[in-house]
Amino acid sequence: MAALIMSNALLWVTNIALVLTVLALARQIGVLNERVAPVGALTMDHGPKVGEAAPVFTLPKLGGGEIAIGTATGRSLLLFFLSPTCPVCKKLLPILRSLSQHERATIDVVLASDGEVGEHSRFYQREKLAPFPYVLSADLGMAFRISKLPYAVVIGPAGLISAKGLVNNREQIESLLIAQEMGVASLQDYRAKTHNHADAPSD
Repeated sequence: MAALIMSNALLWVTNIALVLTVLALARQIGVLNERVAPVGALTMDHGPKVGEAAPVFTLPKLGGGEIAIGTATGRSLLLFFLSPTCPVCKKLLPILRSLSQHERATIDVVLASDGEVGEHSRFYQREKLAPFPYVLSADLGMAFRISKLPYAVVIGPAGLISAKGLVNNREQIESLLIAQEMGVASLQDYRAKTHNHADAPSD
């Protein structure tokens, strides 16, 4: 009988230790998840700010025709700045194709760059970019103060800048669209405000 009582006691102690271990691991996983949460596009403090009216341009497209940028069209526009010599830009082109298909009901994707037309025409044909409007304008890049590539700007249906930032992967491109949906400048801005609110002393 004594042995049975002792074994039951040891079993309860073991179970309690396991529960405590699981709780500790769950807490650590939560902390780790918070630390490695997806990082949104890196917003640069240059050019028009989120919430301001986008610069308005009417530009010729490679392949013919013109496109208006920055006007109120009732649709969102993802303006993607790239270069034929930028390897990361090329890596993101299939992602843009996929995004354009999935979001075609609400958003248009426009590729933008500057430089010699021949080089871009060859790039345009080689990468099969005909589905996208492709514009060349140094003034456009200067208006948005683009200094690093690849860079993306989301212009809302009313012609206001909804989100912008450096983008190096799918998650960062999608973070701009999420920021637009949430009505925040960037995911970093949202996280900072959330943390500040959580850390604020209560009355």
